[in-house]
Amino acid sequence: MSPDGMAGGPEAHPADTPQTRSPSFRLAYLDPDFMLRKDLRPLRFQLELLKPDLILEEHGIDATVVVFGSARVPNEDGAEAAMKAAEAAHAGDPDNLELKRALAISRRLATHARGYAAARRFGQLAAEFSAAHPGRELTIVTGGGPGIMEAANRGAYEAGAQTAGLNIVLPHEQAPNPYLTPELSFQFYYFALRKMHFLMRARALVAFPGGFGTLDELFETLCLIQTGKSRRMPVLLFDSAFWSRLINFEMLVEEGMISPEDVDLFQFVDDPDQAFQIVADYHLNNPMKRVGRGKV
Repeated sequence: MSPDGMAGGPEAHPADTPQTRSPSFRLAYLDPDFMLRKDLRPLRFQLELLKPDLILEEHGIDATVVVFGSARVPNEDGAEAAMKAAEAAHAGDPDNLELKRALAISRRLATHARGYAAARRFGQLAAEFSAAHPGRELTIVTGGGPGIMEAANRGAYEAGAQTAGLNIVLPHEQAPNPYLTPELSFQFYYFALRKMHFLMRARALVAFPGGFGTLDELFETLCLIQTGKSRRMPVLLFDSAFWSRLINFEMLVEEGMISPEDVDLFQFVDDPDQAFQIVADYHLNNPMKRVGRGKV
């Protein structure tokens, strides 16, 4: 059967002739060369918007908590192993500047391992909340990769909840982390559509320490909320020391680049229990219309 229920679908095999072997004879939606043409980019945009939206709706995912953070942050065991390896390499060649730098970075990343544990705890709390509040579940959504993303998915997975990941095609491919619900593991080509899906069902955003990707996603979210393109929600910056050292928000106010009230669009947190309580209180006290009925 064809996709619209009519007889003579793609399983029907016509005779093998020069005409049927021609690319022009392929069904349009089964022709990868045609689907990947530059002219079909608008249709690919539409498909990347539609496919995850339909699947999430089929699984009853209405409200999510988005967790951003570095893919490079190891868990405590990984941090210790990496630091020991860097120390051994540096001890063997103490004058090597690259090895000295690698050792310093391994030590810095080891301090961020507590962020892995915190994100894991946050995911666990979201799962426990969902189990205790049927009909008001909160699903953890991450970028689907390793590091902080893995930790948040892991916490929810270990507590028995569904957990989603929005992976992106990158030059250096990374596999989805093993804690994603397989049916809720998606892959995107376009960053724009991926970002849209992060926010369509979001009830809160938690940004752990991260690099360009985390900063990109955080500031896009803040800009959308600031300009009214996205609904107001908790935006939590985990690890106040990291964010205060990284970004001088007060300087932006002093220079007139943002308004004083813009710094109220987010708040610093240092404890996963505190962070999730903020999210839970907001979610319970602010009823949310079904996805697609309000702002992105």
